[in-house]
Amino acid sequence: MEKVIINSFEDFKAYEGKEIGVSDYLEIPQDRINQFADATLDHQWIHCDAEKAKDGPFGTPIAHGYLTLSLMPYLWEQIIEVNNSKMLVNYGIEKLRFNKPVTVNSKVRLRTKLKSIENLRGISKAVLSINIEIEGERKTALDADIVFLYHFVN
Repeated sequence: MEKVIINSFEDFKAYEGKEIGVSDYLEIPQDRINQFADATLDHQWIHCDAEKAKDGPFGTPIAHGYLTLSLMPYLWEQIIEVNNSKMLVNYGIEKLRFNKPVTVNSKVRLRTKLKSIENLRGISKAVLSINIEIEGERKTALDADIVFLYHFVN
């Protein structure tokens, strides 16, 4: 899929209420889960102990929910290219729900639509409805509304 190109608030506004795109799938191997555990100091056995996880509720290690969420900016950059912006600020997350665990070696992708965008005295506040999908699964890993502030160059 080709990236959506955004050069201005008006370009963004044209996508309001519409799907912007879908990223490629990204695999979640145990090494990535372990690195996230090291970075966050969250070494719970359901994430990091493959032997113990075999007898756990999922039968295998699962990715941290926040690891799955943290992939959003990387996957978002596969979907869109925003030009003429001095800065992008992560402003917030609304209505976040972790729906299904991402098991080790699963693949995830981002599907997003522009829920709303408004011009706040030169700063564009974009609310994105996101779903992180798991390959081969009907239920999403997570759903949320992500709020970004784009500072477009005049």
